[in-house]
Amino acid sequence: MKLNRCAWLGVAAMSLLCGCSGFWNATTSSSGGGSGTDAASGVFYVLNEQTAQVTAMQFAANSNGPSTLTGSPYTLGALPYTMAIAPSGNFLYVSTVSGIYVYSVSTGGALTIANGGTVISADSAFAMQVDPSGTWLVEVVSGQGAVNAIPISASSGLFDVSRGEKTVALSAVTITQLAISPLNSTNAYVFVGMGVGGTAVVPFTAANTTSGTSPFGTASTINVRNSAGAANTVAVDPSNRVLYVGETVAFTNQTQSGGVRVFTIGANSAMTEVSGSPFATGGTGPSSILPLTTSGGTSLVYVANKAVSGSSTGNITGFSLSASGTSYTLTTINTVSAGTSPVWLAVDSTGTYLLSVSSSGNPDLSTFTFDSTTTGKLDASATSSTGTDPVQAVTVVGQP
Repeated sequence: MKLNRCAWLGVAAMSLLCGCSGFWNATTSSSGGGSGTDAASGVFYVLNEQTAQVTAMQFAANSNGPSTLTGSPYTLGALPYTMAIAPSGNFLYVSTVSGIYVYSVSTGGALTIANGGTVISADSAFAMQVDPSGTWLVEVVSGQGAVNAIPISASSGLFDVSRGEKTVALSAVTITQLAISPLNSTNAYVFVGMGVGGTAVVPFTAANTTSGTSPFGTASTINVRNSAGAANTVAVDPSNRVLYVGETVAFTNQTQSGGVRVFTIGANSAMTEVSGSPFATGGTGPSSILPLTTSGGTSLVYVANKAVSGSSTGNITGFSLSASGTSYTLTTINTVSAGTSPVWLAVDSTGTYLLSVSSSGNPDLSTFTFDSTTTGKLDASATSSTGTDPVQAVTVVGQP
């Protein structure tokens, strides 16, 4: 299966659109190890919370699995929360208890701390993402009840002092994840998962970069389907047609109560839930959603379940999205096992591998290839540790 390089969306990074074109061919691989610095290989980064490190990894040409880049892992100076990569791939932002640091990314994927080693913001962001234009770092601090837009320079990656940080209030203070509409979307929004508080819908205009203007409109809220449930994860279709929301109690009459709700995205914050929504994900705790589009135009979406009733491991369920006019539906492709508590999905920079990190390990990193016969089907590939265990891997992002 071929993946359009600009069509994948990672959930906190997720929605990390690159401004390029091209196609990727998926291949199969078995597990392996080693080290390397092949600049043309599939580079990605894993945030290890317990060891306070970022591990840079890659799939080198003709390798049998992921390897660690020379010089990696990179030790952080404080407990980390999350990270995000710029659409250009030139800057990696890491949020910690001390604030947000920025690293410059070399051609081969190596990281060098920028801004003299000091934070660009004192915010301890629990969820964040660089908007597709590369001019705003959108982030949310848990307990704050607001979403913030930090102005950044697309060329230097640093805080743009000519513009001030902008803020808009939310209806809840508990934050899970956020996602941003793709570049040049007609109806662009920031979506914020707020647990039991539902999902925030915030109009977003990235072009509002002059002093005194804000990229945000007024926030509204999509309530959870069931009062016992929580909105754990959010993602946006690569064409900005639909919003995906993963909730823990989407069903009250099933053992696996987790589901993904699907909404058509309209103007003036109008989000309309599609017929048949929610769709069962095969677990009780949806934790990450990754939509993408094949070169042939097939829309796919993958949902990681951190928890599965009756199982000690989590899983990933793949769906195809079909459209008839403005009507949409999801059809299950397959479900694969994925470590203990998988919490984040991404793809590597070649689009060959789907990546999943598990906060409780067993393993830290699971990789999957895309089946050559059944479109969208995941095939288990290599597994790997991302440091000296236990590391508590919490985020993975691929270079655009």
